[in-house]
Amino acid sequence: MTARGAPVPGRGRTPSQDVSQALVDAAEVVLVRDGPSAVTVRAVAAEASVAPMGVYNHFGGKEGLVDALLVRGFDGLRAAVAPRGGQDPLEELRASGIRYREFALANPHHYAVMFEGAIPREGDSPLVQEHAGAAFGELVGIVQMTMTAGLIRPGEPQELAQQIWSTVHGAVALELKGLILTPDPVATYRALLDLVLRGLT
Repeated sequence: MTARGAPVPGRGRTPSQDVSQALVDAAEVVLVRDGPSAVTVRAVAAEASVAPMGVYNHFGGKEGLVDALLVRGFDGLRAAVAPRGGQDPLEELRASGIRYREFALANPHHYAVMFEGAIPREGDSPLVQEHAGAAFGELVGIVQMTMTAGLIRPGEPQELAQQIWSTVHGAVALELKGLILTPDPVATYRALLDLVLRGLT
């Protein structure tokens, strides 16, 4: 069997971008199936049917591979919280908060890597910071839109967005740890969003 990315007679070499994509896909599979601690160069390479050196060739090692995994995670979060259009701005803000929780619960391993350091690293690269900032920027944009419409109190949009994120992130983190002590976590979370929005209005 020929490893992915190796020359195949009559077919030429697999494009480098395809191999990179396959390695990130494989890292996601390992992360979801086996947990953050299982994401190693050897495990990901085996999952992608690539020699371990392929990880170093394409990402410089595990750190770069995890960076790519984080970029994908933050891009997914950004897509989840982005406004959908056609709604009252205040409802857009509320819906964004609901989708934040849904993303976290649907992707708990990604969330743990993104926000809890589940895979030890030296620090976030500029690329990861850029994509994380873009996800937060979606919330800032919705806050700005809601403020411009006069539906929440005036203020600095980034400051208000940080306050909202701090609140919903704390609630989601507790739920992921199994520490919601009320009978209906969905109702509790939505009531929390309503409480935050009342405070802003």
